[in-house]
Amino acid sequence: MERGQALMIVKQQLTEQRYEHTLGVVETAVKLAKQYGADAKKAELAAIFHDYAKFRPVEEMKQIILAQNMPNDLLAYNSELWHAPVGAYLVKTEAGIDDPEVLDAIRYHTSGRAGMTLLEKIIYLADYIEPGRRFPGVDEVRLLAEEDLNRALLQAVKNTIAFLLEKRQLIYPDTIHAYNSLVREVKGEAKR
Repeated sequence: MERGQALMIVKQQLTEQRYEHTLGVVETAVKLAKQYGADAKKAELAAIFHDYAKFRPVEEMKQIILAQNMPNDLLAYNSELWHAPVGAYLVKTEAGIDDPEVLDAIRYHTSGRAGMTLLEKIIYLADYIEPGRRFPGVDEVRLLAEEDLNRALLQAVKNTIAFLLEKRQLIYPDTIHAYNSLVREVKGEAKR
């Protein structure tokens, strides 16, 4: 699917502010893909569609999670997580994108997971550091992203976990697994 067509589809699903965020994620994902040797076209497509389901009604997302046999434990956590796996499903069924790498990058862009692929890392990080983001710690992660993808991603996940702990919110297990996996990767890189 071409960029213009994809953006037209996505724009109908998002608020103007969220569409601007999406454009920032696209710009950042393509830059990171080129920098770290990922497929820039796949990164662009995943970035365009990453928030496709963001504004779907919670009840609709819940029904999709149940009907599509997605992990039921999702329902025990903040519904903010739901738009990622539901989005991957809807992007496949409504937009006709069936590339498993692109769909997984959409699926895991909020939670992360153990053993993330290069494309998944890029979409997660691009969503976190796109130019419109303003929150404590984001500038540090942006600087790390210029030097080391895994260290930047580890810091982003660490910041997210610290934020959730501060707010006394539940932390989805995939996020903990992502953190542990990234710690191992970064330590492994340091040994070389």
